[in-house]
Amino acid sequence: MTKALLEPLGSWRWWRSWLLIFLGCSIMGAAFVLFINPYKFVPGGVYGMGIVLHNIFPSVQVGTFGYMFDVPLMLTAVLVFGGQFGTRTVLAALYTPGFMNIFTNLVYGGDPVAIEELDPAKILDGRLDLSSDLLLTCVIGAIVIGIGQGIVVRQQATTGGTDIVGMLFQKYFGIKFSTGIFLADGFVVLCGLVVIGFGFGLDSEIAAQMKDAGLGNGGWMLTLYSLITIWTTSRVVAYMLDGASYDKLLFIITENHKGMREFILNDLQRSATNIKSSGLYTDAPKDMLFLVVSRKEVHLVQRQIKEIDPKAFVVVTDAYDTYGEGFKPLPDKNEIHAE
Repeated sequence: MTKALLEPLGSWRWWRSWLLIFLGCSIMGAAFVLFINPYKFVPGGVYGMGIVLHNIFPSVQVGTFGYMFDVPLMLTAVLVFGGQFGTRTVLAALYTPGFMNIFTNLVYGGDPVAIEELDPAKILDGRLDLSSDLLLTCVIGAIVIGIGQGIVVRQQATTGGTDIVGMLFQKYFGIKFSTGIFLADGFVVLCGLVVIGFGFGLDSEIAAQMKDAGLGNGGWMLTLYSLITIWTTSRVVAYMLDGASYDKLLFIITENHKGMREFILNDLQRSATNIKSSGLYTDAPKDMLFLVVSRKEVHLVQRQIKEIDPKAFVVVTDAYDTYGEGFKPLPDKNEIHAE
């Protein structure tokens, strides 16, 4: 058994991890029900495919299609990522579609016709109809999905679906987690373009209703909204996993090496690396300092450099990821990273 599974059931860490998993799944499921499914966006994943198939078989809910795709992918996760990851994935992936189905019934008041149609005008009795601004709707939905998905994956779990595909791509092919999801979701979006955008494969009556609503034979515009949704979700997930890059990397060449050393060690209370170098034109030996600071410290360092050595040569660039003492810890072997 893994270390996590051996933790006492009463430990706060154990309970917190599971609470966050179910919270993340609930946030993601609610985003689909309120902002994605009713507007026929197809943001990839098993639920995106579920939206496509729901338009062909409206009597079957989106969450139910999620179960149909998640089961084989969950089995793959158990085999590849081990018992702990498999247990968390199985429960998260089983919970999310069921939550979506229950929440769908709640927001549509249990009306079977409204549930089949997924009419946004009937969500909460019309109090959350965003049909007049689809761009805003898809962005809101994408952000909320990304937040929920990020919470789950930070607990070393997944909501199933293309999350697993993205992790497999990262593990075996070195492809970024978010990029792997984007590629897998692209296929689902193409299916949405064919079925919803152009109405192929739909019952003639359903296709006519969608055309009247502006969602078919011209509803290909929904594919553009779907792509916006996928990209935004991937960026939010990346931020949730790795955070924003706030570190700055400075290369400093100065004649007043002693003054810079005292400032960095005593005032800035950091360390730096001294790199022996030489000028290409004069071939004279020089000392170049390699220093990483937070973004808010950059202006302070620049001002101090000007006071210590006005003739110093300084290059400031972004440090995408910084690991080590005072920064992020080095990642574990199987830890998930978006980038």
